[in-house]
Amino acid sequence: MSDTFDASAFLAACSGRPGVYRMLGADGKLLYVGKAKNLKKRLASYFRKTGLAPKTAALVAKIAQVETTITANETEALLLEQTLIKEWRPPYNILLRDDKSYPYVHLSDGEFPRLSIHRGAKKQKGRYFGPYPSAGAIRESLNLLQKAFLVRQCEDSYYKNRTRPCLQYQIKRCKAPCVGLVEPGEYAEDVRHSVMFLEGRSNALTQELSTGMEEAAQRLDFERAAELRDQIAILRRVQDQQSMEGGTGDIDVVAAIATPGGACVHLISVRGGRVLGSKNFFPQVAIEEEAGEVLVAFIGQYYLGNHERDLPAELIVNTIHEDFPTLISALAELRGRELDISHRVRGTRARWQQLAVTNAEQALAARLANRQHTAARFESLAEALGLDEAPQRLECYDISHSSGEATVASCVVFGPEGPLKSDYRRYNIEGITAGDDYAAMHQALSRRFSKLKDGEGKLPDVLLVDGGKGQLAMAQEVLQELAVPELILLGVAKGVTRKPGFETLYLNDASHEFTLPADSPALHLIQQIRDEAHRFAITGHRARRGKARRTSSLEDVAGVGPKRRRELLKHFGGLQELNRASIEEIAKAPGISKKLAESIYAALHSE
Repeated sequence: MSDTFDASAFLAACSGRPGVYRMLGADGKLLYVGKAKNLKKRLASYFRKTGLAPKTAALVAKIAQVETTITANETEALLLEQTLIKEWRPPYNILLRDDKSYPYVHLSDGEFPRLSIHRGAKKQKGRYFGPYPSAGAIRESLNLLQKAFLVRQCEDSYYKNRTRPCLQYQIKRCKAPCVGLVEPGEYAEDVRHSVMFLEGRSNALTQELSTGMEEAAQRLDFERAAELRDQIAILRRVQDQQSMEGGTGDIDVVAAIATPGGACVHLISVRGGRVLGSKNFFPQVAIEEEAGEVLVAFIGQYYLGNHERDLPAELIVNTIHEDFPTLISALAELRGRELDISHRVRGTRARWQQLAVTNAEQALAARLANRQHTAARFESLAEALGLDEAPQRLECYDISHSSGEATVASCVVFGPEGPLKSDYRRYNIEGITAGDDYAAMHQALSRRFSKLKDGEGKLPDVLLVDGGKGQLAMAQEVLQELAVPELILLGVAKGVTRKPGFETLYLNDASHEFTLPADSPALHLIQQIRDEAHRFAITGHRARRGKARRTSSLEDVAGVGPKRRRELLKHFGGLQELNRASIEEIAKAPGISKKLAESIYAALHSE
C-alpha cells in the first residue's frame, strides 16, 4: 500500500451503506472497481494484515486513493459497477474482452424476402431469429436453408438489378424470384418452411414434408416427391447432428472454470430447444480466481454491459454465487424482464450443463498447456544456446520445389505464445538455376532482411535455417551483405540416420557443431518450427505448381476459346497427346485450319 494512503483514517470515515468503490494508483489511474452491500466492511477486508491472496496484496500495495459512490441499494451498485468497468476497463478487474453482439438471422419484409446475417440494433423491418453464438454457426444454418428451400440470400441492390438468373439459380440454391421464375405463393411456402426450421420446429416440418411427399407420389408427381425427399434428407442430417435435441425453451448454458493460470467461460446457446452452437471466452482474471466470481463478472458484463444483446428466458450455470439475486434484480430493472438462473438441473438440461463444463475445462487446459509448454521450450532453448534470457522471436526458413519447378521459400515465426501466423511469409523464387537451393535461400533471405533497412519488419532473436552447413553459410553471407545487426544463427541438419531426434546443429558457424538429447525440450521446439516451415513451404509450392499446371498454354492462342480448347483436348485425349501431335495432325481436328494449327503448335513448343 502506498505510504500516502492512510487506510485507518479512510475506514473510520467510510460509510456502511451500499455503493461502488474505485481504487486508484499514485498516478491517478483506476486500478479496480468493486461494489458492496456494505462499503465499510468490504473495504476493510482489503486492509487486514494477514490472509490476503497474492494478487489482492499486489493491488493493495499500489493503492494511493479510494473513492466511493453511495447508491440506494445493491442493485444500483451493480449497474454502476458494470458501467464503470465497461468504460474504464481497470487492469485488476475480470474483463470480458469480446464485447461484440451475437449475430442473428434476419428475414426481411416484402413479397420475396431475403435471409441474411445481422449484427447490432434491430432497425430493419422483418423478423429476427437467434442469437447465434458465432458467425460460423449462422452461416451453417443459412447454407442448409439455401440447399433445402432455395430462399434468396443476395443483397437487395443486387436482386433489384438482375435481368437474368445468377449462378445460385444454376446450382439450385435459389428459384430466381428476381426475374419472375417462381410464383409468390410457392416462394411464400419456402419462406414458411424456413421460418419453421429457424423457430426450432424441425420435427413438425419434417412431418409436413413427409406428408407432402406421399401425396405427390400418389398423384404421380414424382419430380415434386423427389424434391421433398431431398429436403427431408437434409433436415434428418441436421437432427442427427443435434445430439442434444429434446429440451425446450430459450436458454443460455454458462460454465466457468478458473485456475491460477487463467479462466474460461463456455457458453452454449439453445433456442427453441435446439442447440445453435457454443463459444469459449477467456476473461482477464486479476484478483478473483473462484469460478463463481468469474461467472458473476461474465454474466454482468455480457448481459448488462451490452443492452442490444437479447436475454434468454433462463440461464443454466455450473456454480452458484451469493450475488446472483442482485444480478437478477439488476437485469430485471435494466432490461425490463426477469431472468431465471438455474444450477441444479436434470435430464437434457443436465447434459447441456455437463457439456459446457467439459468444454470449458478442455479449452482452458489446451490454452494453458500450449502457452506454458511453448514457454518452457523457449527457456530450454535459451539454456542450450547459452543465452541469458529466452528469445522472444524465432524465424525459420525452408525451400520447396519439384525438380526445380515452382520453387517457394517459406518463413515461419514463433514466439513464447506459439506460432505467430500473421508474420508468416512465402517467397516465390525466380531467376535461379532450377534446383539450386542455396541460391533460393539467398534470394529469400535477401528479400526478407533488405526490408529491415527500410524500417519494415522485426529482427528475430534466433534465425534457423533448415539444411546444415551450406545453408548456414548462405545465411551468413546475406547478413554480411546487408549489414544486418548481429543475431544468432542456428543451422539444422539431419543426422547420419536422418531420423528425428538425431539432428546436428550448428551455432553461428560450421565450427560450432553440437547435438541435443532426443528428449530435450529445446530440440522439440527446433523440430516443431522446422517442420512448420517445411509444411508451409510445401503448401505454397503445391499451390504455385497447381496454378501453373492449370493454366493451359492454349489460352494465349488467338482464335482458340474455351469451347475449341475442350474439343481439341477431347479429340487428342488430353494435353500430353496434343503436345506430341504435328501441325498436320492438329489441322485434322474439327474446326482447326492449317494456319490455326501452326499457331497452336508454336504455342505448345515455345519453350
